[in-house]
Amino acid sequence: MAEPLPEFPYHPDALKNGVIESSEASCRCCGQARGFIYTGPVYAVDELEESLCPWCIADGSAAARFDAMFTDDVAVPEDVPADVVILVTTRTPGFRGWQQEHWLYHCRDGAAFLGTAGWPELEAHPAAIDALRRENAGFEWSAEQIEEYLGNLDKGGSPTAYLFRCRHCGTDLAYSDSD
Repeated sequence: MAEPLPEFPYHPDALKNGVIESSEASCRCCGQARGFIYTGPVYAVDELEESLCPWCIADGSAAARFDAMFTDDVAVPEDVPADVVILVTTRTPGFRGWQQEHWLYHCRDGAAFLGTAGWPELEAHPAAIDALRRENAGFEWSAEQIEEYLGNLDKGGSPTAYLFRCRHCGTDLAYSDSD
């Protein structure tokens, strides 16, 4: 029987989001087969796809041993402390995106990644929708084009949104991406 998964405050349901899966594979970091393996992105010199356990991500040993990151450290606001960036990028399971995924931050901290979202999932998150409207206004789209784009967001397809929630104030955040 597998031991309970470690908690990831910045990615609270990595199993539901599909980047941790049941597996009998042994971890390349600790050598143990613990019943789960990480299947998300790994940025390292070594090819580490589907070869690290969640425990070695959580305790930082995978990042230290392989000089690995699980999320890129782009688009981090200047007011976010370096220790938070390290926790998000090296001790938190990442997520798969169409292009270069990035983490969202709020209240000087990393937000919690909730998962991908299409329009139906976003309807209950008006602050996230507002963030997506602001994001797409930067493309000089008309209001009608933005609304059409938002209506086409697809949880399992393209374009999709990536939904986050601030761990402090509860504000919903999102950005979108397409193939």
